[in-house]
Amino acid sequence: MKVKLNNVRMAFPALFEPKTVNGEGEPRFSAAFIFAPDHPCVADIEAAIEQVAKEKWGPKAEGVLKSLRTGLKVCLHNGDEKSEYEGYPGNMFISASNKARPLVVDRDRSVLTAADGKPYAGCYVNVSLDIWAMDNNFGKRINASLGGVQFLRDGDAFAGGGVASEDEFDDVSEGADAESLV
Repeated sequence: MKVKLNNVRMAFPALFEPKTVNGEGEPRFSAAFIFAPDHPCVADIEAAIEQVAKEKWGPKAEGVLKSLRTGLKVCLHNGDEKSEYEGYPGNMFISASNKARPLVVDRDRSVLTAADGKPYAGCYVNVSLDIWAMDNNFGKRINASLGGVQFLRDGDAFAGGGVASEDEFDDVSEGADAESLV
């Protein structure tokens, strides 16, 4: 079931190059999206989760869903579960991934590449997700598949992101006192 999230903060993006989680499994494109517990998208995500559960498990959906939530096997999470990461405490988040590369566009819907430097961890984006229920040899879950990301606006980059600026380095050109820098 398609869900669109507007004006959410992105964390741990792997939008241009697929990555594995802790070196395990197949490489996937992925990201996490963080938002306040009162964000309008929470109701949309909850409705989608309940709908796909009903479609998959019918009359057992309520019980299955309760069990999945207890086991943290639903894509919507309390940010306090990842309180060690900036931006998560006090918020909600949804993790999404896809084997196929998601569409990544700018505000004007022009396609972005990794060289554009956006979107980045900490910026605000709009997101297209597909919420779906899994019931196979790997167990039961409610997952989110990442369809696309639109850069919306800048935000404070999360630690580990960004590049250095010139003023972080000393002048070591000819004529500068290179000996005093050792």
